[in-house]
Amino acid sequence: MEFTPSAEERILRAALQRFAVDGLSAPLRAVAQDAGVSAGLIIHHYGSREHLLEVCDRRALEVTHETKLETFTGGSGVMLAQLAEVERYAPVIGYVLRRLQAGGPLAQQLVTDFVRDAADYLEQGVQAGLVSPSRDPEARARVLTEMALGALLLQLPAQRDHLDLADLPTWIRSYTDALLLPMLELFTTPLLQDSTLLDAYRGAAASGEQAPTTTEGTTS
Repeated sequence: MEFTPSAEERILRAALQRFAVDGLSAPLRAVAQDAGVSAGLIIHHYGSREHLLEVCDRRALEVTHETKLETFTGGSGVMLAQLAEVERYAPVIGYVLRRLQAGGPLAQQLVTDFVRDAADYLEQGVQAGLVSPSRDPEARARVLTEMALGALLLQLPAQRDHLDLADLPTWIRSYTDALLLPMLELFTTPLLQDSTLLDAYRGAAASGEQAPTTTEGTTS
């Protein structure tokens, strides 16, 4: 028997898609039409646009946490299964693009939440023996999160006022195909041949030295 989503769930899914397509200021009546409900029912379930956006944020975090945790604890089989259906994540990824594009305190909070979740699923990956331990797990989680979100934000779809929802899954597929191989290579085969730079930096930090700078004030 096929599961029929509740009105509340249909609204949430429609909101993720509509905000991805038209931005966070998309009319709620458009969300209602997409969900097959009245605009009043959105207010009944979510109270306001701001609360609906907060729930969209939570769903984006939940989906990201679930998929990353499965990858970092389940290994290559799970990763390949997720890649086979990457298009289904298009509305969530499109929504995150829009949230980052809008900027402001809520976008900053979303990034902070992503970092916290990344630290959690990376640690579980460490416990599963699939991820190397870190000297500073929280800092590593922040760098990886900012790299991933920054790469998304630089892509063409984030620069448009309107996204074609039909084209978004195709873009997600091409983006993933272009990014995944070099990223996996970077994470699997270290970029640097040895630890000389790391050792020098840690040694300078331990002795209280500062990195030398040029006359222009940049690191030499």
